[in-house]
Amino acid sequence: MVFEPGASRSSALASSADPIRVMVVDDSAVVRGLITRMLEEDTGFSVVASVGNGQMALSALERYDIEVVILDIEMPVMDGLTALPKLLKADPDLQVIMASTLTLKNADVSLRALEAGAADYIPKPTSSREISGGPDFKHELIGKVRALGAARRRVSRRGAPRPGAAPPPPPPSPSAAPAARQPAGLYPHAGPLTMRAASIEAPDVIAIGSSTGGPQALFSVLGAIKAGSLRQPILITQHMPPTFTTILAEHITRISGWTAAEGQDGEVIQGNRIYVAPGDFHMVVEVKGAEKVIRLNKNPPENFCRPSVDPMLRSIAAAWGRRVLTVILTGMGSDGLKGGQAVIGAGGTVIAQDEASSVVWGMPGAVATAGICSAVLPLPEVPQYILRMASRR
Repeated sequence: MVFEPGASRSSALASSADPIRVMVVDDSAVVRGLITRMLEEDTGFSVVASVGNGQMALSALERYDIEVVILDIEMPVMDGLTALPKLLKADPDLQVIMASTLTLKNADVSLRALEAGAADYIPKPTSSREISGGPDFKHELIGKVRALGAARRRVSRRGAPRPGAAPPPPPPSPSAAPAARQPAGLYPHAGPLTMRAASIEAPDVIAIGSSTGGPQALFSVLGAIKAGSLRQPILITQHMPPTFTTILAEHITRISGWTAAEGQDGEVIQGNRIYVAPGDFHMVVEVKGAEKVIRLNKNPPENFCRPSVDPMLRSIAAAWGRRVLTVILTGMGSDGLKGGQAVIGAGGTVIAQDEASSVVWGMPGAVATAGICSAVLPLPEVPQYILRMASRR
């Protein structure tokens, strides 16, 4: 077990300039060392604890002020899934990133961990050589730790509960100017947002984009919409690697009762079904005669992502025109902004999850502050809005 001095529980509330305090939990000392070096090459992070199992992580949390935990799944003594609820009970505002290799079993465990309160996951390469030599892993690791560390500090300063449980803010005023864009993929706003009128017509398709915190948000939204209550198809792009999207679709089916599956190339889109973009493929829509079909491609990543929300939304706007309802849920970065603008350009409607209920208000913040949304809502209000729009005559 490794601890750094000066990061005890008695430390004062961190300022935004202070390094984000991280604990790495993995039974491999080599992996812990590599992840620690990746983080500490950036002055924005300080690894205050590096431990080999969940029991040691609980002991470290009692002694040190930790903001973000990178938690391995498979460990001796106490594994990650067992440790997770204990860590969150000790510190409900703790931001936990599950780390696992890309297997069906670990993907299922990771999704269950997200349901149990983990903030995000990161696919762990299968060898130390892949970790040390993988710029994509480092980019994703640093991005997620930075975003979740910032989210932790916003919650701590407000004295608010864990993201998702905060009370809804007052409704926005349609006359206010849009808030200025903020750095680091987060879009905090001090005042109201500019809203635009929603389409007066019912949508023929519902498109959802999400990333960090997205699986939990998807489970909440789709679980609240009774299977069979909508005639429209739902197309989802969630930033996830292969294998994980397969399990995500299965979890959506189990939680919501909807028929959900990864989209298949050439598949005809049908109503009352959910199509999830497969990991490592962009999922787009092509008009083929009277039908609309799914096309999968490996075009270059957009917004560092494949699948990406933007190409899906551009194709949906081209295929359905003004009869599109787009929902942007919690996530890092700004994926969905350009696609959302295409939806608005075609006459469709865009809504976003609000800041208080988002794990990271990056993607929804980008569309909200750009002034293209018809509503910016707490997560529990999103299903009702979808149902109202979808049932219009």
